[in-house]
Amino acid sequence: MANTRKAGQLTQRTNDSWQIRIFLGRDEKTGKRRYYNETVQGTKKDAQKVLNEKLSSADKGKLVEKTSLTVQEFLTVWLQTIAKARVREATFDSYEYHLTQYVYEKLGNRKVSDLRTFEIQKHYNEMKAKYSARTIRYVHSIFKNALNKAVEQRYISDNPCNFVELPKKQKREINVFSPDEAQRFLEAAKTDKHGIVFEFALLTGARPEEYLALKWSDVEFARGTATFQRTLIWRKGGGWYFDEEMKTTLSRRTIPLPKTLLSKLREHRIKQAEKILKTGEGYERNNLVFATDEGQPIRYGNLTKRHFHGILKTAELGHHRLYSLRHSCATLLLASGENMKVIQERLGHADVNLTLSTYSHVLDGMQAQASDKLESMFYQSRKAG
Repeated sequence: MANTRKAGQLTQRTNDSWQIRIFLGRDEKTGKRRYYNETVQGTKKDAQKVLNEKLSSADKGKLVEKTSLTVQEFLTVWLQTIAKARVREATFDSYEYHLTQYVYEKLGNRKVSDLRTFEIQKHYNEMKAKYSARTIRYVHSIFKNALNKAVEQRYISDNPCNFVELPKKQKREINVFSPDEAQRFLEAAKTDKHGIVFEFALLTGARPEEYLALKWSDVEFARGTATFQRTLIWRKGGGWYFDEEMKTTLSRRTIPLPKTLLSKLREHRIKQAEKILKTGEGYERNNLVFATDEGQPIRYGNLTKRHFHGILKTAELGHHRLYSLRHSCATLLLASGENMKVIQERLGHADVNLTLSTYSHVLDGMQAQASDKLESMFYQSRKAG
């Protein structure tokens, strides 16, 4: 005999044995109905009491299905069925890489239902010896997001990531060129085969993945502008593709170019055309403004190690990242008195607050200049009178 309630079922097995059965929803991957099952020894009244308690837990989202699913198995399914449909391809690749690299080896074989906060905390603490706070926090955000789905699907009652203590955010130091250093850099870049790439980067403030994806169709010489509307993505396992989904809405932007830079781009285009004719069918016609001798996109790492570092050494400028060119463009414009909104739009930042927080150190230095201007405006004129 069986007694059915709205969300649960009580079925007698023997004289003193009862089975509790509660519907938990459907599996997102297979569509199969999922149930919580438990056998209770005792009278029907005892079993009914347990069933009521479990139903109450189910209403609060605290009732979980007993499963042998491992962390790695769950995360693999989450990546393919949830994350892949929601995020850009580049973001998905990043999620997959970071979970494979930093989670599977240590925690992947643990059952999802058995995973505890202290285990995750121990793993993060061990990661501190090798990896930055930024990496740990990023891995955590992916892991936590995935396990939120495990809670929703009632594989676990609470997300163990919620109670982990993370390393404090470390604000990355931004190295930039002074006006004199920028001049020295550009002078040294003239002798490098990719010198025009670095000059373009410094004068536009674009991201490497943006200017390395720039096509000639994006450059309008008549208007004197360049439009950024895609990024170059290199896959971890090899190969590349253009991502048409920009980082933010404002990342898709058109900016004016200095006249001298436009002139140099014309010369660069002519030289590139001559190279294409000379190479013939061996040249990949990707229509890229900046490309290898075979017409392929330039690898970020190769550009940095084989060219950028050499230019820095020649100009005696010390250590800088390729991103220093972007940051230098912003800080040089700020120091010259350019409007913050103009700089934000040139960089493609989502909002002006991001620009303000990123380059606050420059603004601090400009406060002294502002005081000098006020001194001149209100006091020097009086002294002269």
